[in-house]
Amino acid sequence: MKSTKALLAILFALSFVAAACGGSDEAADGTADDSAVTDDSADDSSADDSSADDSSTDDGAAPSDFEGMSLAAESCDYGGELKSITAVDELTVQFELCFPDVAFESKVAFSAFGIHPSEVLEATGGTGTELLESPVGTGPYQVAQWERGNQLVYTANPNYWGEPANAETLVFRWSEESAQRLVELQSGQVDGIDNPGRDDFEVIAADSDLQLLEREGTNIFYVGFNNTFPPFDNEQVRQAMALGLDRQRLVDNFYPPGSKVADQFLPSSIFGYTPEPTWYDYDPEAAKELLAEAGYPDGFEVTVSYRNVVRSYLPDPATVATDIQAQMADIGVTLNIEEMESGAFLDASDAGELPMYLLGWGADYPDATNFLDFHFGIGASDQFGEKFSDITDLLSEAGQVVDADTRLDLYEQATEALKTHVPMIPVAHGGSGTAFRADVTNAQASPLGNEVFAVMDPGGRDTIVWMQNAEPISLYCADETDGESLRACEQVNESLLAYEVGGTAVQPALAETWSADDTGTIWTFNLRPGVTFHDGSAFDANDVVTTWSAQWDASSPLHTGRDGNFTYFNADFGAFLNAE
Repeated sequence: MKSTKALLAILFALSFVAAACGGSDEAADGTADDSAVTDDSADDSSADDSSADDSSTDDGAAPSDFEGMSLAAESCDYGGELKSITAVDELTVQFELCFPDVAFESKVAFSAFGIHPSEVLEATGGTGTELLESPVGTGPYQVAQWERGNQLVYTANPNYWGEPANAETLVFRWSEESAQRLVELQSGQVDGIDNPGRDDFEVIAADSDLQLLEREGTNIFYVGFNNTFPPFDNEQVRQAMALGLDRQRLVDNFYPPGSKVADQFLPSSIFGYTPEPTWYDYDPEAAKELLAEAGYPDGFEVTVSYRNVVRSYLPDPATVATDIQAQMADIGVTLNIEEMESGAFLDASDAGELPMYLLGWGADYPDATNFLDFHFGIGASDQFGEKFSDITDLLSEAGQVVDADTRLDLYEQATEALKTHVPMIPVAHGGSGTAFRADVTNAQASPLGNEVFAVMDPGGRDTIVWMQNAEPISLYCADETDGESLRACEQVNESLLAYEVGGTAVQPALAETWSADDTGTIWTFNLRPGVTFHDGSAFDANDVVTTWSAQWDASSPLHTGRDGNFTYFNADFGAFLNAE
């Protein structure tokens, strides 16, 4: 009898065939669907024979009933980077790209591409409370209970394939107030906190019962504009706003040690940064002249939105918003401040529904593609409105070139174009850190914000308690972008590759080895044998294909998630397959 996953492979293929055909003439001639989902062994007579009896193969090995899934675009004309994903065999997955991607390994390692069991994705339809709040993964911790508004509790995975977690229980708590987080740490109620307040760094460093770990500012805080909303459809208005904002004042007054004014969108520690060009100097008189030239001699009134969540790039959101409001008043612009709930704010900005807003970004991996392509590339969200073709063309070319000097030249041109078009004002690269009780060993302040708690030892205690800035939005991080959710997901779900603990180098995870062909377009991942999910099911190549296909194929019944944006996939890989 075929295994459950073998049957799911057939059902998976049939579901997509049904979606592709739909009984329409358009589907029949191939114009309605750009993909083909197949069961790679469906026409293999030897596979059929081996599943019909229990006899051994010629080499003495037990016969396999594995039915490999695959998903392929008919061509690359749909506009994305992926051409196909194939389960070659039970422990081999192959990706074919439409063009080389110098950051492909780093993208694969990211937590948005954590692998889920194909059975769970099929059973939940790619959404719902079970998937969003209690996902099944392969990681060192598994979700025990999520008390919304209070805490998220994990227990150690007793069957973890790697080194088991040091603490039997991991608890995530949250508070938007840095003072509250510090009090809880000082009282011993928590073992570690994220983002100490600006004035707390010295207090923590002077306390022998605590340890302070600082992060480099591999992030960016920016003021965003959507060019589909007047008056931001006028480039001179956006340039005037850039001239009228004193970024140094914001950093000096509201940011912790280690922070610096941003002279461009990219932090200097990220590949792709170039010393030139730098941003506009503060010049309020020139700003008012340019507004008058743009047709707004008396200024204008607009709403600026933000979420009151402390982030390493924005340590005091409400105060910074108020100061920006005062600065814009000096050039005649009236800002009405709107505070939004975190999830609603991110959804609205992604959907292009906010004319002006305060947002930021922390590095997921150390390459310009993570910053520039995600925000301004062809697959970026609608947060800035209509895209600028000169920028998208430069970024597309830079992401496919191997030569470092050529890439840097292209990024310098892209940075100049960003300065001209001003889709946003880069404000600050925020210094930040974590703080822990002194007896916690292997504590981290990850430059990527993906602290790994399984390797931490809380002084021999059975439980480690972590307090971050905000509650996760959901734990299905294929469809989330906020750091609080991503960190929570990373304890449960693992990707094919991973970043080293406390660093940015890519290392094996669910794939033991991997390689690319000479063209850089065929990537083969050899999966780790013997891995099981938290529910006891075996991890195999079909889980990888199902997990990735749920994001890639917009016509998939699993392409649902929390809100269906799948922002990371779209930004990292250019386009969805079969998108309307």
